[in-house]
Amino acid sequence: MNFEYPFLLWLLAIPALLVLHYLWSEWKGRRPHLRVSAAAPWLQKGTGVLAVLRHLPFLLRTVALVMIVLALARPRSTTEVEKVDTEGIDIVLAMDVSTSMLARDFNPDRISAAKDIAIEFIAQRPSDRMGIVVFAGESYTQCPLTTDRATLINLMKEVQTDLIEDGTAIGNGLATAVARMMDSDAKSRVVILLTDGVNNSGEIAPETAAQIAKDYDVRVYTIGVGANGEAPYPVMTPWGVELRKIPVEIDEALLKSIAETTGGRYFRATDNTKLSEIYSEINKMEKIRTTVDSFPVYKELFGRYGLVALICLLLEMLLAIVIRRMP
Repeated sequence: MNFEYPFLLWLLAIPALLVLHYLWSEWKGRRPHLRVSAAAPWLQKGTGVLAVLRHLPFLLRTVALVMIVLALARPRSTTEVEKVDTEGIDIVLAMDVSTSMLARDFNPDRISAAKDIAIEFIAQRPSDRMGIVVFAGESYTQCPLTTDRATLINLMKEVQTDLIEDGTAIGNGLATAVARMMDSDAKSRVVILLTDGVNNSGEIAPETAAQIAKDYDVRVYTIGVGANGEAPYPVMTPWGVELRKIPVEIDEALLKSIAETTGGRYFRATDNTKLSEIYSEINKMEKIRTTVDSFPVYKELFGRYGLVALICLLLEMLLAIVIRRMP
């Protein structure tokens, strides 16, 4: 608590002087006394109620005066309030859903690992608008930019292979992701493009899509997923599913070129742990801009002091009436 006009607290000297004057008057105005051999009769009788009550009006009047002085000094409590403004980022996750994403060099496979880790990434950025684009032989928007985390996560869980024509149309996937941001007014716009193959489909060349992203000031982080060398891939046979080794072919030169063109960065993930670390690194690089503005909030307290003063004055008046009517 503090006082807006602390210099008025000097007025508390007035009730202090009144108390001293009252005590002096009481001492000077004492009645003559008489020496007696024993005080037992007076002690048994006790002090009269009137003798006690006659001091209460002055006490109440003094307390009321103190409360009035404190109220005039304008007491108030102060609380520091912080206003936090967050400026989120628009992020589109462009994910390869070609059948090669079923390879099991990740646990349990590439596409499942990519989805689970992407969901963790989504949950860690509550202030961003995020969307999902999937691509194989062609591309489409699985979820437009939104802040609805529950819907976004549910739609990410529904991502799977075999929904569209097989292939790897990196250019189409990137162009569709950039198109989701053309009307965005966010200060920072990012595409995280994840693939495990070489561009072999689509009408838009990856280099063209990268230039479009650059023109719209969209930064692209590219991630190549797949173990080094060969990876086990499930193949249906007359005797059930059989795992066969297939070569891991990732066009790293293309992914690096896309990242460099747009001011992003290329990453290579060879297992679940590495992919999780990559998303964590992107999470750290793409910081949300936060502005904190602190300002005090005051709560006026003079009302309660004024109320106490009023109650004391009313009690003084009531006691004065009672004392006058006592025998």
